[in-house]
Amino acid sequence: MAVDVRWATIEDAAALAAILCEMAEHYRQPPLDADRTLSAARKWLGEESPAYPHFALAFVDGEVSGLASVAIAHPGIDLERLLFLKDLFVRDNIRNAGVGRALIGFLADHCLSHGIGRIDLTTEDWNKGALRFYDRLGAERHGQKVFLRLSGEALKAAKS
Repeated sequence: MAVDVRWATIEDAAALAAILCEMAEHYRQPPLDADRTLSAARKWLGEESPAYPHFALAFVDGEVSGLASVAIAHPGIDLERLLFLKDLFVRDNIRNAGVGRALIGFLADHCLSHGIGRIDLTTEDWNKGALRFYDRLGAERHGQKVFLRLSGEALKAAKS
């Protein structure tokens, strides 16, 4: 099975929207409104135009099968940029068929060819399949970091 991975463009907005809706369902989130999701995908892939593309999409037989949502962060104390992998998602019907591995390989190649020193990521402690996948890739677990979030009222309070 051939997996084609590429950076998403505005032409991929419908594919991105479809897989984002499926990802929300997979993670037991409230269903996303399809029109709102498509509008957001068009905005993200069109007018925002980040310095680095931020969605890699995997296709099998022309059908979107997985996504990686990423951001590039600039130097910290080690003076190396890093790629932060926010989400890696593969559709249920094609999981364990190499799509996730193809997405990670695409990102690793991008890092190596652009002087980006590492990929950082998080996953839920209950997501045993993801933990096994990252273990097989040789990902190191860093227990010294604590994942924190500012949202809702805390985000509003932080602006002042």
